[in-house]
Amino acid sequence: MAELLRLKNICKGFAGIPVLKNIDLDIQVGEVHVLLGENGAGKSTMIKIMTGAYTKDEGEMFWEGKKVEIKNPSDAMNIGIATIYQELNVIPELTVYENIFLGRELKQNSKFSFLNRKDMKKKAVQYLQRLGQDISPDAKVSSLGIGQQQIVEIAKALTIDAKLIVMDEPTSSLSASEAEQLLETIMELRKQGIAIVYISHRLEELKRIGDRVTILRDGKTIETLPVKETSTDKMIQLMVGRTLDDKYPKEIFQLGTEGLRVENLRLKGSQKAISFTAYQGQILGISGLVGAGRTELARGIFGVNPVETGKVFVFGQEVNIKSPKDAIQAGLAFITEDRKGEGLFLDQTLEFNMSISSLKKFRKSLFLQREQMKKSSEGYIRELQVRPGDIHKHARKLSGGNQQKIVIAKWLCTEAKVFIFDEPTRGIDVGAKVEVYRLINSLVKNGCVVIIISSELPEILGICDRILVMSEGEITADIMREEANQEKIMKAATGGV
Repeated sequence: MAELLRLKNICKGFAGIPVLKNIDLDIQVGEVHVLLGENGAGKSTMIKIMTGAYTKDEGEMFWEGKKVEIKNPSDAMNIGIATIYQELNVIPELTVYENIFLGRELKQNSKFSFLNRKDMKKKAVQYLQRLGQDISPDAKVSSLGIGQQQIVEIAKALTIDAKLIVMDEPTSSLSASEAEQLLETIMELRKQGIAIVYISHRLEELKRIGDRVTILRDGKTIETLPVKETSTDKMIQLMVGRTLDDKYPKEIFQLGTEGLRVENLRLKGSQKAISFTAYQGQILGISGLVGAGRTELARGIFGVNPVETGKVFVFGQEVNIKSPKDAIQAGLAFITEDRKGEGLFLDQTLEFNMSISSLKKFRKSLFLQREQMKKSSEGYIRELQVRPGDIHKHARKLSGGNQQKIVIAKWLCTEAKVFIFDEPTRGIDVGAKVEVYRLINSLVKNGCVVIIISSELPEILGICDRILVMSEGEITADIMREEANQEKIMKAATGGV
């Protein structure tokens, strides 16, 4: 393969703190090159330098053998580098073809420069067909699933004749079928000679599509290796600088008393009622395919989604939950899957985020006891090993794993006794996942009831003591850890007995 892009001795710092330290990277024509590293390792900073969002402090960049300066995103696009970020850059109310040609509209040959919609639609179809897709160019993007919206983003990249497409966590918000479709599209792009820089924490994906992997740690290039010849354990060891003998640090506790009981709970608009019980000393997992109703169930219990009928008991006492405020007062905590949109105030401080659900606890008369809030926040920062540990730092500045710790700290501060985790490790790296699992173990050890909703079967099997499987809004199986395997869970998730 010919070399497409080379980064040599790239350095970048912010406010005098080095983030990238003499990074080296080379991308070959038509390869899928994986970037792997824990949150905070420098991956995002590196791709922002490649794509012109940041400028480097030191080092050199070469494109097709010639030295280049990429000072802004336009420079990157002009030489053929496109980026698909985790947060999609589409306009929902525009059509597919309008999004594909946004900012690069085709004009008619007239003095009035009317848009040539006919040609844009025709070419949009051609770009989509190159990706193996049959999406109507006239469809509004808002009518498409997230997976198809990503395909539209990739088609947009083809309009600039992209030779390199950077994808940052592209499957983190996709269902299993959408992720599969995206991986197939990436394989098709590779056949067409387009290089892909691929960032993901899902190691099983990397093994399927990756050619080479470059591992970063603490802002440095650790090693570049062929994916097929490198074990997952080796990748993890290089990422974290230590071996992870147990990716799922499971602890076994003595089964305790009933903590949460749900009886005949029926959500508004559903015809099916759900009943189950969760106990102290037992991590209860809820598995199922996307759309099975797992998140809706959690939101119903917590008072976010309306409930038609049913009863909820917390440690034997019936509670009337009509809103999240009622749920908090009853001792429930809900760690939402959308930590950025619903779990955190990203542009507020860590202290604010950790205290916001417990202001009553810090109120004395009409005033907040700020010193108590400060001490409480600093205590959770130390206990959960949040990095960086500055309570005045905004939540947006933290990595995904550390943001998740702040969400957990917020609920610890409410003195909750029942914790419902929805996709607790989505979008965080392997090392941070282990820390979250250890936090979950400590909650159980301290007498809390823990329920985990997860789409990751290895996670469900690795950390849970008992597993409920949902399909089409109802529980189709209740399996103990010793009897559980992927086949049983998938059979129940697809409606099998």
